[in-house]
Amino acid sequence: MERKTAKEYPQELLNLFDRYVHGDIERREFLDGAKKYAVGGLTATAIWESLRPNYAWAQQVPKDDARIKTEQVTVPSPQGNGSIKGYLVRPAKAGKYPGVLVVHENRGLNPYIEDVARRLGTENFMAFAPDGLTSVGGYPGDEEKGVKLFATVDKPKMTEDFVASAMWLKGRSDCTGKIGVVGFCFGGGMANTLAVRLGSDLSAAVPFYGGQPPAADVAKIKAPLMLQYASLDTRITGGWPAYEEALKANHVHYEEFVYEGANHGFHNDTTPRYDEAAAKLAWKRTVEFFNKNLRSSS
Repeated sequence: MERKTAKEYPQELLNLFDRYVHGDIERREFLDGAKKYAVGGLTATAIWESLRPNYAWAQQVPKDDARIKTEQVTVPSPQGNGSIKGYLVRPAKAGKYPGVLVVHENRGLNPYIEDVARRLGTENFMAFAPDGLTSVGGYPGDEEKGVKLFATVDKPKMTEDFVASAMWLKGRSDCTGKIGVVGFCFGGGMANTLAVRLGSDLSAAVPFYGGQPPAADVAKIKAPLMLQYASLDTRITGGWPAYEEALKANHVHYEEFVYEGANHGFHNDTTPRYDEAAAKLAWKRTVEFFNKNLRSSS
């Protein structure tokens, strides 16, 4: 399938697709709304297919890349769902490395998120990408099924699963004891939540287009934040001004970037919402932020 860009779609159609992706509407409702854009022999179903993820586009680091070692692991989570499975990536060279927790979107541990973990591995971080769908059988290999399964997971327990994953990573003998978190969409919100929950146990957090925590919780944040937003993602970016006010009031160190003309999901290189320029710049900033905050001696 030929890769399209967001600019080839009406923004109203992308907004409708965003509602579908986040479970606000069913596929049938999206297809009904997409019909008015189905012109020139194009069908609403063809539009839907063109907007769905194509994981062949996402692999930037092959699974057998010689620079890294990967394995599937299971982490105990007594306060959560009992345990959570995930994908652990380490640099091939033995030694102690800072850790980064990678938190997926609202559909579980898909190939894109695994690739993000491998990208961090090639940057000499130990990355762990847990699967929040573990308690309901794990990522099913299909995005639509993943979103439906995600809606059935006990959310407070899943939060505890990610807390347990972070502390497991921090406590590993091959981790330096400094950890960060990066998350996308749901994972962006979870990165904010973990900044609240983990306090000084976390050394850096990078939420990509993530929902903001309640203002009353912001005082608990001790880690520096790098917040990545998309200008067209008004559903999420609209919550930034209030969050910034709370961060300033509580003297939390933060950096914030809004990528002009970018949509929610702009870092995910499997869909047309991917914005290559914004994604590459945001990722460069993310890696530099982790290098600065996870490798210092302080």
